[in-house]
Parts: sequence; C-alpha cells; structure tokens
Amino acid sequence: MAYALQQLVNGLTLGMIYGLIAVGYTMVYGIIGMINFAHGDVFMIGAFVGIFVITALTGLTSLPLALLAAFIFSAFICAVYGFAIERVAYRPLRGSFRLAPLISAIGMSILLENYVQVSQGALERAIPNLLPGGITLMNENGFVVQLSWMQMSIIAVTLGLLAAFTYLVTKTPLGRAMRAVEQDAKMAALLGIDTNRTISITFIIGSALAAFAGVMFLLYYGVIDFYIGFNAGIKAFTAAVLGGIGSLPGAVLGGLLIGLIEAFWSGYATVAYKDVAVYSILAIVLMFMPSGLLGRHEVEKV
Repeated sequence: MAYALQQLVNGLTLGMIYGLIAVGYTMVYGIIGMINFAHGDVFMIGAFVGIFVITALTGLTSLPLALLAAFIFSAFICAVYGFAIERVAYRPLRGSFRLAPLISAIGMSILLENYVQVSQGALERAIPNLLPGGITLMNENGFVVQLSWMQMSIIAVTLGLLAAFTYLVTKTPLGRAMRAVEQDAKMAALLGIDTNRTISITFIIGSALAAFAGVMFLLYYGVIDFYIGFNAGIKAFTAAVLGGIGSLPGAVLGGLLIGLIEAFWSGYATVAYKDVAVYSILAIVLMFMPSGLLGRHEVEKV
C-alpha cells in the first residue's frame, strides 16, 4: 500500500509536467490543425535557460527570487522562439499541402536540438536539489511515503497555470478569438478577428507553458541535456493524442495517465519497458476510441 501510494505521488508529479507540455501541442492543433513537432525542443530550451539563470543568481539573491527569475526569463525566451517558429515554419506554409508544415516543423526541431548541442555541448548539466525535504504521508514497516516540497511546488504551479490558462480561453476576448479561429478561421477573419495575430499569440502562450514545464523538469530531476526535448515532446504528444488532440482537458488527462503508467510500470515491472507500456496502452485506447478519451469527432465542412 505504501509503495503504491509513493508511485501515485511520483506519477501525478510527472504527469503534471507532461500535461503542461501537451497543452501546447493541443492548442496549436486546435487552432490551425497542425502538429508543432518543435514544441518539445522549446521545452528543452526552457530548461537550459532556467539552469543558466539559477546558476547565475545562486548566491546573489534569495532562492525564491532566483526561481521566479528563472521562470520569467525562460518563459520570455521560449515565447520568442515560439513566435519565430510560427513565422518561419508555419505561416509561409499555412495554405500549402498538409505535409509541408509537418516537414518544416520536424526540420525546425532538428535545428533547435543541434543548435543547443553545438552551443552547450552534449554533456549533461546538473543542479542540486533546491527544495529538499517534505512531509511524510505514511510509514509502513519502515517504508516512508514522502511528498516532497518540490513535488508540491510542481503540482501547485501547474494547477495555477492551467487555471489561469482556462480563464484566458473561456473568459477573455483573446480566448473568444482563439475559439473562433479554431472553429472557422475564414469566418473569424471576415468578422474582424486578426487571425495571424491570434495564431501567433497561441504559439507564444504554448511556448511559455513549455518553458515553465522545462524549468520544473529541471528542478525535479536536476539533470538535463540537449536530448530531453525529444523524449518529453514525444511523451507529451502521446498524452495529447491519448486525451484527445484538440481538447485542453484531454491534454491534461492524457499527461496524468502517461505519468501514472510510467510510474507504476517502473515500480512494479521494469523501467526498460515503460515506454512500451505507454505506447501499447495508447494503441489499445485508439482502437476503441479513435478520437481519444475526451476528443471530439471531426466534422467535415462542406
């Protein structure tokens, strides 16, 4: 019981990070119907910016201010990258055949990954645990179930970001414009909505969320390299598909499920095959629910 509870806590924490990245995938797909395969590399850049800021400010200011600066600066840098990706890799090809933006996005992903590898090296970068300790949930026969301060912080920050983003989408003029462009971009443009601006802002917001996820990944694991964007990006994309691509609640649900599957499979089976378990469950779900758990059936416009 205690071991299962610890794996549940670990899985929920990891799932929160995956869900936050998956929201960026599903936002872009929902609004322009394309997958941003460079999104995982934006997440990776966010982690690297975070480690630079934290390392530079350690000893110069308090830990909370250093972490706040890492989140803000990382979100700003990644937002710039997201804007550039939309302008360079997507906008010129928006009216082209559907495979062209996909190839462009993959090329942008390879470019960003190799850019970081060349500029920062292929070796891992590490930081110490900045929030040691936590609270004990259970002590069963010497096995201590602990909810660390880091895990609580990650869950709290993720829930806060998702709540703010939900309010933005559902209650603000920008959110109404995003939903209008998602439903019918041509009609939204005829009604006076600047579709190019709305799409660019969507990329910016999604990239900022990926930056927050990158910094939290760094703080949680303490080790990053130039390749984490590929692995985390594929897992987050899987989460978006599992939950229902285009559905924001589905992206979060998919992320939580992926995190829980990884945690419990690693704990009770073998770590080497946790990815096999994730993708096998994805395939089984899509066999019976092709649109994902919370996805909407596509309606063809005629």
